[in-house]
Amino acid sequence: MGFASLHPSYGPANEDIAAPLGFSYTTVAMTQPSLSPGSADVLLFDLGRVVLDIDLGKAMTTWAGHAGCEPAELATRFVIDESYRHHEVGKIDDAAFFASLRHSLGISISDAQFLEGWNAIFAGEMPGIAAHLMRAKTRLPLYAFSNTNPPHIEHFSAAYSDVLGHFREIFFSSTIGLRKPDAEAYHYVVKAIGVPASRIVFFDDSAENIRGARAAGLAAIHVTSSDDVTNALLALGI
Repeated sequence: MGFASLHPSYGPANEDIAAPLGFSYTTVAMTQPSLSPGSADVLLFDLGRVVLDIDLGKAMTTWAGHAGCEPAELATRFVIDESYRHHEVGKIDDAAFFASLRHSLGISISDAQFLEGWNAIFAGEMPGIAAHLMRAKTRLPLYAFSNTNPPHIEHFSAAYSDVLGHFREIFFSSTIGLRKPDAEAYHYVVKAIGVPASRIVFFDDSAENIRGARAAGLAAIHVTSSDDVTNALLALGI
């Protein structure tokens, strides 16, 4: 999932994933690779903002409700820091991550209350993705690779089991100990899938992750709307 590109303030943002409370995301796509029927052996998908819609504003609203403050106050304090990244690669547990949030956000709420807000960010499936995956899996193997953490995995694996069931395997950063956009993460996933990187078409909403994937040799599609997935599949003849 990951919020690697999230900018939690009301100022300029980079490929942000949640629009409410001043969280915005860009709509300017990177140049897309040339695709044609037969040019891919595998499709690899990010989850957040590609398969599952994300609204971080829901976490801020939930936490603010418990803390007795305004969601906008928390939005300006939320940062992607070392604790966040360590949580995504399994270096710290949930309690340590929530302790870090308690400090950075300046609120005194329980771990259970943090967990409630943390899991509230999932806002349904991205438009049309279920039909795309159902059709695509009849033509090519489908995999997913997400920067994410144990609480989110437990939550979305149950809540969205139908759409996630289209994937042969899902690689989670907190399980493999590696996260996008690091080269080692892509190399791990490519080796596990077992086909050349150049034969994998990868879909992600983060420009940073797309650059990392392309540097690792994958044909990477920058997803700024559901149309980007639609167009790539059409180009592949799917």
